[in-house]
Amino acid sequence: MSHDAKSLEAPPSAAAKSALQAHARELGFDTVRVTQPDAIGGAGDRLLAFLADGRHGTMDWLETHADRRRDPRHLWPDVRSIVMLGMSYAPENDPMDALADTANGVVSTYAKRSDYHDVMKGKLKEIAGRLERDTGLPVKVFVDTAPLMEKPLAAAAGIGWQGKHTNLVSRQHGSWLFLGAILSAADLDPDAPERDHCGNCSRCLDACPTKAFPAPYQLDARRCIAYLTIEHKGHIPDEFRAPIGNRIFGCDDCLAVCPWNKFAQASHETRLEIRAELDNPPLADLLALDDAAFRTRFRGTPVKRTGRDRVVRNCLIAAGNAKDAALLPSVTPLLDDPSPIVRAMAVWAFRRLATDGERRAAEAARGPAEPDADVRREWESELV
Repeated sequence: MSHDAKSLEAPPSAAAKSALQAHARELGFDTVRVTQPDAIGGAGDRLLAFLADGRHGTMDWLETHADRRRDPRHLWPDVRSIVMLGMSYAPENDPMDALADTANGVVSTYAKRSDYHDVMKGKLKEIAGRLERDTGLPVKVFVDTAPLMEKPLAAAAGIGWQGKHTNLVSRQHGSWLFLGAILSAADLDPDAPERDHCGNCSRCLDACPTKAFPAPYQLDARRCIAYLTIEHKGHIPDEFRAPIGNRIFGCDDCLAVCPWNKFAQASHETRLEIRAELDNPPLADLLALDDAAFRTRFRGTPVKRTGRDRVVRNCLIAAGNAKDAALLPSVTPLLDDPSPIVRAMAVWAFRRLATDGERRAAEAARGPAEPDADVRREWESELV
């Protein structure tokens, strides 16, 4: 080969990046871009401020690995490039419409389908394997399973920007992207970051039912319905129960109102199709689930990881908010549930659905005999 011909060849890193991007799109990823491990700027300092204010609630794992999360090189010292990949899960319909049918539970759009970790991990490993072969250098693959700040990295790579709701927003895919990361020891050409396009819009902040945003670009997870219904393991504070409405797993409000969603095309990944058992399921059906039935119904979905007791707790809050006496026969048996967090919310829902006579009789018979102090307080509290 002549010297002139060699000069026309793409550098190995450029060729590897081009092949990687083509391969990723073949496997169903909607966007793939590259950044460097030192590109997230002040995101690490913002994380420390978030933790110092206690806004992470009971998510202790955020604090435990804060130093590693602030800098990908603390996670893997050999990293030279980070490939960020996005897969759309944009819904066909407006998720907010489901809130009107209070006899049904509303599951967050991301969780209405097979677990995205399972869908993406194998594809990422295949892409990473090819990148490793093309560059001769090692790689590591992550899908929301390591102390890595995926959203700031995706913004640095130019996939989108972190909106005022702190989630990633894309001009092509709105607020509906699953993110995965491939860390490589190879030097790949980085892409330009995306600038913030939120402007004066505050729809996401205004839509939050529990006022979980102290200021634009700041989240207090302790007030977030997604945190309360998924991550929070204890009793949900009374002030948040009515605003939860019939949201039984997560909350899409701040995502769904984003104006950039108008450019998003519905997800085309067949393994991310919405599952019927997760699409606005009747509360009465969910309240009847014991642990075995729960595991069977939600196998392979994000809902299963949260567990039967917390999900039924959430369904009881939705039943109480529905104020539909037809749900009372589904609620009443749960007054004797083995789990205190279930019994407590069964009391809360029962007292809102029962007649005055039924309520007084149950309070007299059950309240004094209840062994758990938190459940007793639910019997004794003023009815709001």
